[in-house]
Amino acid sequence: MCDQFSNDRLVEDAFALEITFPTMTEPSPETHASAREMRAKLDSGETTAREIALAHLQRIQKVENQTNAFLTVLGEEDVVTQADAADALIQSGNASALTGIPFLIKDNISTNGIRTTAASKILDGYIPPFDATVVDRLKDDGAIILGKGNLDEFAMGSSNENSAFGAVVNPWGKNRVPGGSSGGAAAAVAAGEAVIALGSDTGGSIRQPASLCGVVGFKPTYGTVSRYGLIAFGSSLDQIGPIARTVADCADTANTISGRDPLDSTSLDLEIDFTKFIDRDISDMRIGVPREYLVEGIEPGVRSAFEASLAVLEGLGAVIEETSLPLTDHALAVYYIIAPSEASANLSRFDGVKYGMSIEGEPNARESIEATRGSGFGPEVKRRILIGTYALSAGYYDAYYKKAQQVRTLIRREFQDAFQNFDALVTPTSPTVAFELGEKTQDPFQMYLSDVCTIPVNIAGLPGISVPCGLSDGLPVGLQIIAPQLGDQVAIQIAHAYEQSANWKLTPPEL
Repeated sequence: MCDQFSNDRLVEDAFALEITFPTMTEPSPETHASAREMRAKLDSGETTAREIALAHLQRIQKVENQTNAFLTVLGEEDVVTQADAADALIQSGNASALTGIPFLIKDNISTNGIRTTAASKILDGYIPPFDATVVDRLKDDGAIILGKGNLDEFAMGSSNENSAFGAVVNPWGKNRVPGGSSGGAAAAVAAGEAVIALGSDTGGSIRQPASLCGVVGFKPTYGTVSRYGLIAFGSSLDQIGPIARTVADCADTANTISGRDPLDSTSLDLEIDFTKFIDRDISDMRIGVPREYLVEGIEPGVRSAFEASLAVLEGLGAVIEETSLPLTDHALAVYYIIAPSEASANLSRFDGVKYGMSIEGEPNARESIEATRGSGFGPEVKRRILIGTYALSAGYYDAYYKKAQQVRTLIRREFQDAFQNFDALVTPTSPTVAFELGEKTQDPFQMYLSDVCTIPVNIAGLPGISVPCGLSDGLPVGLQIIAPQLGDQVAIQIAHAYEQSANWKLTPPEL
């Protein structure tokens, strides 16, 4: 059914042909065009979904041993079956925006019959009997699933070095991280291994890797996309969203995967057309620049690229003004109490009894569970479980978790007040460009600071999108646009206007 990649080896019968690994070369047009460009060619008959799918499988063959972006790749027969069904939809005149478009699905999103591990040993070999709602909706639209993307274990990390199956490598540099936790998703899109990827964003895990890999990453308003089938990390923070090459592709994907889902009690009962305002100009829109996001630790090249992006927005007629969000300084502390607390509850279900890894032979069930968790969870996951369990424990709940939730409410109100004066806010997506592999693994606090610009968006449940805004030392920089709750269309409108004007079409030099 499925063929699997790991950091150590590539299953060589994945495509029923001999696999070789040349150095990265210029990708073919079939593997670096946008989904909308492919849509036009598919609809005109210039190409077929089968041809596009096979081109991407060949691309994966060439570069996967250098990126390690996939944990599972479907075999050629499975992919061709999907592609032929997509071609039939196109010929019948019933194609949607995503029909025939190849996708990668982050490996913490359930896929029926396809291994889903959350990049953890404790779930190695787990094959879900159901699809996540977002996957089900992609299939209904005729999208092609190529495989599952590597990530930080249980989505806990900012560099994709916490995966039990090896780190993902940023295609922009052989010794550079892709960001996390959706590092495999961002790297695959940047490397031409997939056109669009679905990731999850708990504290920046879509936007930060998109920034570091030079692609677009969109986190919708909390509740607009169903979380059913997403392996939970922080349930009040998690949100599924797309990573793609263009803002339009992200918007089209959001249209497909969003909407009310009775299987998710937090999903909102409303319909949003994410492309509704995408082609409108942004003249006279008021955009705020929170001074707290340009703090010490922002690399000079990132600051320069960000300031240049403000000039582009002004040139488009937007009114740019500095503003202040003082509670931003507390967001990181709030996040690293709330998220680990929710994780400690969510991950208690992994005990080796019902599914996944199980270490048997211990004197009793309790010791068997302890041995399974001790061996199955990685060090970062254990760290966060311990932090969360401590914060929720008797005698500390009020001092930590309750206080964090109170400050969270204040942060939300602060954003609401800011949006009384501004249509949107803009910040750097990440304070740094892609750092070197191993550079921050021994200092968790420095690693956590990688998400300082993105975490407040999750705490407040807001929509945010990252678009490329230049290079620093030859590595991509991202611009983050933040809109009010349910203001997703505004974020996309501004991001698209900037993208079309700045015209940053970044391709890794190795490719």
